[in-house]
Amino acid sequence: MMTQFFDKRYYVPQSEMHIVPIAWMFVVVLMTIAEATSTQGTLLGAFFTFVLYGLLPLSIVMYVLGTPGRRRARRAAEAAEAETTVSASQSDAGGHAPGDRRAPVREEP
Repeated sequence: MMTQFFDKRYYVPQSEMHIVPIAWMFVVVLMTIAEATSTQGTLLGAFFTFVLYGLLPLSIVMYVLGTPGRRRARRAAEAAEAETTVSASQSDAGGHAPGDRRAPVREEP
């Protein structure tokens, strides 16, 4: 009973979690602009700010957070493949090689 309440109340869909990387990149872009337009900043420094504060950490975090989804998809694909293999192997349960599925053509003498 308690797990049903907990699952419904605190579950956050994956599509709503994309707000965090978007906000992260917004802040990083603002930092990059500040670095590029500052009198003491350079474009090279802005580039490294964008890469080392934005792209690299965000790609690692998104990869780690996407692991459960990839695992779920892989298991579903393996289950579907196993199901088709089992259904194909059980189609001819007689143990004999499958014959021609077409009806034989009767020849007239």
